Parts: sequence; C-alpha cells; structure tokens
Amino acid sequence: MTLSEKDTLYNWHPYTQHKTAFSHPVIIKGQGALLWDEHGKEFIDAIASWWVNPFGHSNTYLAQAIYNQLTQLEHVLFGGFTHEPVIRLSEKLSQILPSNQKKFFYSDNGSTAVEVAIKASLQYFYNKGQKRTKIIAFENAFHGDTFGAMAASGISFFTDAFQGSLLEVVRVPVPTEGNETKTLKALKALLETNEYAAFIFEPLVQGAAGMVMYSATVLDQLIALAKEYQVFTIADEVMTGFGKTGKNFACDYLEQQPDMMCLSKALTGGTIPMAITSFTQEIFDAFYDDDTNKALFHGHTFTANPTGCAAALAAIELLQTEEIQGNINQVNQHHLAFAERIKNHPKVQSTRVLGVIFALEIKVEGKQDYYGTLRNTLYDFFIRKGIILRPVGNIIYILPPYIINDVQLAQVYSTIEEALTLI
Repeated sequence: MTLSEKDTLYNWHPYTQHKTAFSHPVIIKGQGALLWDEHGKEFIDAIASWWVNPFGHSNTYLAQAIYNQLTQLEHVLFGGFTHEPVIRLSEKLSQILPSNQKKFFYSDNGSTAVEVAIKASLQYFYNKGQKRTKIIAFENAFHGDTFGAMAASGISFFTDAFQGSLLEVVRVPVPTEGNETKTLKALKALLETNEYAAFIFEPLVQGAAGMVMYSATVLDQLIALAKEYQVFTIADEVMTGFGKTGKNFACDYLEQQPDMMCLSKALTGGTIPMAITSFTQEIFDAFYDDDTNKALFHGHTFTANPTGCAAALAAIELLQTEEIQGNINQVNQHHLAFAERIKNHPKVQSTRVLGVIFALEIKVEGKQDYYGTLRNTLYDFFIRKGIILRPVGNIIYILPPYIINDVQLAQVYSTIEEALTLI
C-alpha cells in the first residue's frame, strides 16, 4: 500500500469533502520556497503553507534554535512555573508590538488566541459587575474554528451547522473604499446600546475572505469610536503579523492602538504550533484581585512551551535582519509590477497588493462559491503545474515565503496568467 493510499485510509483532512477530493500529494521534503512529493515532483509553496513559513522550509537557523532548546528544556508546565525562553520572548514582544501591549497570554493556535481575547473581553465586564455579552465583527470575517472564534467569523458555511450554539455576534460592513461611512454609522449605532464587550477585526486585510483590503485611516476611526464607548478592540493579526503587510504588524500602520492583539501562524516561523494574545495593563488589572474567581481560568497543556518560545525568538531575529526586510520589499515590488502588468487583462476584475500579499479578482458572472467549480478547477491546475495556491472563489492570492527567489516568483506569475486562459 502506498503512502497516499494509507493517508486515504486513516486521515481526515481539514476543509475537505473526502468523497469528491483527489488524493493528497505526499510531501516528503522541503527546502526554501520548495516542497517535493514522494515521486520527486517539485512544488513552489506560494502561500507559505497557510501563511506560516515566511523564512522557508527547513530553515537551519530556526532548526538550530529548536535543537539547542530541546537539549536543555523541551517543556515544563506553565501553571505554577515559568522559564527563561518565555520571559525573553515576552520582553521582545513588548519591544516590537504597539506600546500599550503589556501582558502576554500563551496558547496553541490562532483560534485559541482569539478565544482567549473574547473570553477576557466578556469576563472583564463580568468582573466589573457589568452586563456586556455581545461582540461586534466585520462581515465575511474569519477568526478561527473554536466556538468563540467561529462565532466571530462571518463566512456562513463554516458556521451554519452551529447556529443557535454560538455567542451573539453582530456584524458591520467591511469598510472597503466607498463603504467607510456606512461602516462607521453601523458601528456607532451598535456601540450606543452599551451591550457590546469588544469589536474584533482583521486589520487592513481579511485573509480567508480573499485578501479583502481596507485603509488604515478608516480603521483608526473605527478604533477611536469603540474606545469612546469603552468597547475593547481586538486586532486579529494571526495572518497579518510578522511582516506580511510590509511592516512587522498591520497595526503599525495605525495611529490608534488596539486593546488586544492575537498572534500565531508565522510566530514560530512555521515550526511549532504556538499563539499569543496580548493585552493592555488595564485589562489585566480587572483580573488582578483577592477574589480567586476573578482570575482568567483558561489554559492549555503546552502553554508557553519553551521550545516554541525559542523558535519564536529565532523567527523574530530573522525577521529583523536587513536581508529579510530587503526580501519583503523586493517581493512587494514584484507584486506591484505584476499587478500593473495584468490589471488590464480581459479576465481580471481588479488586483490589490499590500506588503507580500497579492490578490487578483477574476471577472465572472454571478457569485462564486468559496469551494466552487471555478476555485477547484484553478486549484487543480496549479497543483498540476507544481504551484501551491489556494484560490478563494474567484480570487487568486499569493502570499509567499519572504525568501522566494525572483525566478520562482516569476514562475508563479506566469502560471497565473496561463490559468486565466482556461476561464
């Protein structure tokens, strides 16, 4: 029995309808921006394996940091103990995050980082003796698959089966160009009810919605409005964090500062699952009490895993190097040039670029399903061509490792152009 056959026999993959899906390529090796399957077929990983591998696969700097930590202390419980790597990582984060982020809560993945933020928002007001039980989010948001994160998400087929089992979340329009005033008015109307604990958003870019982008100016206005009504703001930087937008964090484009931030994905350079929720001192202080019941009773077995912390420290060191910063700028310039080259193509509705993120919207009739025929046709084409891209409906996006070279990126662009001839 082949590895692929064994995979089909045993494994249940995410976001997969196995009755209609093809067998999955068995990846056995990765190096830089490339992956190879069991038959030797080469793939360019043009989405950094779901946005987590900014420094490429099998990065020796990250591997050495992990090895060094494994040979000293692989794990220790964080309940009742602490350790040097987590202290160093929190100190480093306090230096590179917005200056109001003072406390760091560790968990396992992006969904749990959001879960912690939502729970802290609700319990803050509970601890204060106030009843605020609702959350505000954008339409078409995606914040994760655990129940709180899923409730905050607005892509319906992810959540349809669980309606009636989720906390109450009310949505406002995404403030894309021309929609800003409508969003501001909708948010203000909700805030005036004093029923909401928090407003959660993906800053500047909605990833799973198809890299939908909006301006820092309007986000500043929305955050300021929420602060005026004492509603917490949660910046979900799980996708955008650690260089994707051209700055360390999308919030670095803002004048306002969020009350909480959610971090994961590229946090450890794609090596070890880890997540962090950061908080202002004000939020932490609402849990700091002689009453034990006012503590935040949330935790994970692998909270603040020392090996993950060592990987994250090494990843941040890499991010801050001149070489990686230069690579981010170079990818951005290539994206801008490709957008200019293809924008007048008869099959292209629009393009958008921010940092290393490129998105192209295909001109089609009618609404396209998220996992519809067009998307599946494109995905299969790209895989046959040795390019890992995961279109969203009629949107093709690129979010490559920062170390992708010019030849590889040019191959991704040319394959996208070829794909447009199939439509």
